[in-house]
Amino acid sequence: MVRVLVPSGALGLGYDRTALQRGVAAGPDIIAIDGGSTDSGPSYLGRGVSKYSRGSTKIEWAGLIEARQEAGCPLVIGTAGTCGADSAVDWLVGITEEILRETGRTATIAVLKSGQPADVVQQALAGGRVTPLHPAPEISAEVLDDCTNIVALAGAEQINAALETGADIVIAGRTTDTAIIAALPLARGCHAGAAWHGAKIGECGALCATNPQSGVILVDFDDTGFTITPLADGAQATPHTVSAHMLYENSDPFILYEPGGHLDVTGAQYEALDPARVRVTGSDWVVAERYTVKLEGARRAGFQSVLLTLLRDRRYVENAQAWCDDILAKCRAKAEQRLGLAPEAFDLELRIIGRNATLGDIENRGGEAAELGVLGIVTADTADLVDEVAKMLNPYLLHHPLTVAEEQPTFAFPFSPADIPRGEIYEFCLNHVMQLDDPMQAFRLEVREVA
Repeated sequence: MVRVLVPSGALGLGYDRTALQRGVAAGPDIIAIDGGSTDSGPSYLGRGVSKYSRGSTKIEWAGLIEARQEAGCPLVIGTAGTCGADSAVDWLVGITEEILRETGRTATIAVLKSGQPADVVQQALAGGRVTPLHPAPEISAEVLDDCTNIVALAGAEQINAALETGADIVIAGRTTDTAIIAALPLARGCHAGAAWHGAKIGECGALCATNPQSGVILVDFDDTGFTITPLADGAQATPHTVSAHMLYENSDPFILYEPGGHLDVTGAQYEALDPARVRVTGSDWVVAERYTVKLEGARRAGFQSVLLTLLRDRRYVENAQAWCDDILAKCRAKAEQRLGLAPEAFDLELRIIGRNATLGDIENRGGEAAELGVLGIVTADTADLVDEVAKMLNPYLLHHPLTVAEEQPTFAFPFSPADIPRGEIYEFCLNHVMQLDDPMQAFRLEVREVA
């Protein structure tokens, strides 16, 4: 049996310290935690930075380093620093070394980096070893040159290579969410389908339980299946909460693709062992003909400013879309005429918060609102152009009337100045897989001794 302790869905979200101590007392073989994902958009990968507070990260990571020492087992984190870019890995390595120095501890650290030089991916592309994942478009060498960061998602093989160094702490760049949990059970001969399935269920900690914010769970793997045990007070795993997690961030409730193959849970059986624990058997791992890793990349997409105004007058609330449409037409025409711009030189949006800001035209729910927010978004290639257009939009959002004959209205800006520069923005431009001849071909492993 291999016992994996998962403290939380991600470092930076917090964890129940009492439950963590229960996990340590249970004698885990490894402590595994995710460091991030693409959930918060392309900016973090584009800039190679973490979205989480350094202070919070340091406190939580220090607690896990202490738990690792007490448990006498390895501690592994994947997708370090939210995005897993090399600079984000270095950021967490620096925090780790700082914690060790301050606490007088020693440790062996294995650093696994996932960053991909553009020229390496270009060579793979030219050799027909890079293919898009639907519906991603075909890419070119120029797109790869534009990327500020490209990462490959490591799987279990790369995590096990790091663990085989005998490291106390493994800090990995971009990995699949499941790899850090599945790696050790696979290395020790546990059932492959169970290893990947249990890793998928445990990837976000207690999200697979009835108290999802409590964080801490144990996943026990063996040669036929796995068992999920939530450790916080009041947290329970049920066949429903466990089976449902296959749908989390996954378009297919039965199939999950990973480097080297895919998980098929069509035949999985979920059994409640008691009110808190669930046992799962019957999952299958299907080995792929080719070993591929997913690529993610982000590139600069210009500059952006946002403005926010609030509508409370009932007539304007009821006619908010017509008001926005009129402003967009007039402001766009003014910017094109006065700045000599082509229509494609900038982008201008108004999103009605409280009505359809999330779904736009496909919103299917309606109702009366006492107040609506209108979010203006200006995007262009340069900060100066964004500033010019945002300043043209400003008076419309403050005073624009629905009709030319009525009195001039005044709306509410919650901030002054009303326009808030967001600086440089980024977009994802890679959602592809790259074929490797060897799992470590696209990754770099370094071992450091901190004394």
